[in-house]
Amino acid sequence: MKVIVPMAGRGTRLRPHTLTTPKPLIPIAGKPVVQRLMEDIVKICGQKVEEIAYVIGDFGKETEQMLIEVAQRLGAKGTIYYQDQPLGTAHAILCAGPSLTGPVVIAFADTLFRADFTLDSSLDGVIWTKKVDNPRQFGVVKKDENGFITDFVEKPEHFVSDEAIIGIYFFKDGEYLKSELQYLIDHNIKEKGEYQLTNAMENMKNKGSKFKTGAVDEWMDCGNKQVVLETNMKILEFVKNDEQLIHPNAHIENSEITEPCFIGNGARIVNSKIGPYVSVGENSTIQNAQLTQTIIGRDTVIKNVGLTQSMIGNHVYFDGNFKEVSIGDYSRLE
Repeated sequence: MKVIVPMAGRGTRLRPHTLTTPKPLIPIAGKPVVQRLMEDIVKICGQKVEEIAYVIGDFGKETEQMLIEVAQRLGAKGTIYYQDQPLGTAHAILCAGPSLTGPVVIAFADTLFRADFTLDSSLDGVIWTKKVDNPRQFGVVKKDENGFITDFVEKPEHFVSDEAIIGIYFFKDGEYLKSELQYLIDHNIKEKGEYQLTNAMENMKNKGSKFKTGAVDEWMDCGNKQVVLETNMKILEFVKNDEQLIHPNAHIENSEITEPCFIGNGARIVNSKIGPYVSVGENSTIQNAQLTQTIIGRDTVIKNVGLTQSMIGNHVYFDGNFKEVSIGDYSRLE
């Protein structure tokens, strides 16, 4: 089993945080989004994942090494591919062409999920879905009475189904998928100006491939600040009994922690009230502060503030008793 992770998007809706940190590396309850996604994918695969192949932009060597280490910690080989132009989902997957062999899972790295099942790898394909209130924003599927998918529709103008594709797929035959993706490119077949995976799946279905859906209990987006904070809150609740969220090397002095919270290695919490639903990165200092539903990056200092519904990045110094400020592009003070 191989996992292909397209993640080259620039994450413009999450600026300023994604100006220096790729969106899949934004921390959720102390772990990058892509790491949490890979841990969950490996759990449901039901068999050993041999390779995790990432399709990225120009993220830098440090980020590439971190991604390879995520794969290695899960017992897999890590491979890096590049997508230089945003030409659509089909094009992004095809950038990892050499790894499209045998059974493959495709997982777009801007979403997290919770599911309680093991993948049936005997099927031609499985598409993970979730019922949504506004299906016009998503690709959706229609199914017959036996549960097999009959239609793939990309962002329908009129209602055809409320079962949205969440961005995670299984294909039994990676080589076959690769040939159908290449067909789209060779014949310049686009949907809404881009090469779409749904068009390749439609062609495969029309040639006899049988696809079913895999329903998820929770589908959590990481597209903008508000939903990232909501996802952080949900993940903290999900993992509070399974993960050590407060690192033993964190220093907590004269402070009140309302769990669940993540407090990283070397973090210092002094004279503060933290939580619920706060994540503090490693080696950060929180002093004389009250924080709820907030994500703080690593190596950051926060003093003399009361914050909620906030995201603050890495290597920040923020003293609420400020006399001078220097605020970069896309920043917000509310």
